[in-house]
Amino acid sequence: MAPADRGHVHIVDDDPGVRQAIAAMLQGGGFITHEYARGRDLIAALEGLDPGCIVTDVNMPGMSGLDLMHQLRQLGISQPVLVISGEADIAMAVEAMKAGAVDFLEKPLHAEPLRNAVRAAMEQGTKLSSPEAERYRQIVRSLTRRQRQVLECLIEGLPNKLIAHRLDLSIRTVEGYRAAIMERTQAKSLSELVRLAINAGL
Repeated sequence: MAPADRGHVHIVDDDPGVRQAIAAMLQGGGFITHEYARGRDLIAALEGLDPGCIVTDVNMPGMSGLDLMHQLRQLGISQPVLVISGEADIAMAVEAMKAGAVDFLEKPLHAEPLRNAVRAAMEQGTKLSSPEAERYRQIVRSLTRRQRQVLECLIEGLPNKLIAHRLDLSIRTVEGYRAAIMERTQAKSLSELVRLAINAGL
């Protein structure tokens, strides 16, 4: 990325250590970063906001990442949004993606996947081409009934133990289904699997 066209990334997280770590990782990839402790701080800065991408924690006190997304859409802000979440926040991250987030990444974050996700968000925005969407639907349709049930539970944010209880399966069986789903879809992470499922219309 040439200095003249480096992308601006607006980081929203209530934890200053996390904000600084994200900023450092992105700056190492040539991005220009701006930090905000709260969603309302970003909203207050909208008038002079540099175009680029927004990276927000999904679970924050006061205005959550999901609340922030809704507010941005109401104000007509179309910058792509990437959400980050802990394991316990997966269901909220899924809701954010359904509300228009481009992607979500699970904590702990790592530099290269984060940079790649931000680059993809800036290049592709929130739109998915019809052939891509159809390809995702075909992949989901290729799953067995049980695999699809497990996938639906995963995108609800349920851990293996609760999936096992809901579907009356052993935890080991659920783990087997998860592995089979990852292999069939070729998803490299839970976030990638969730993104595929949502783009397929689940």
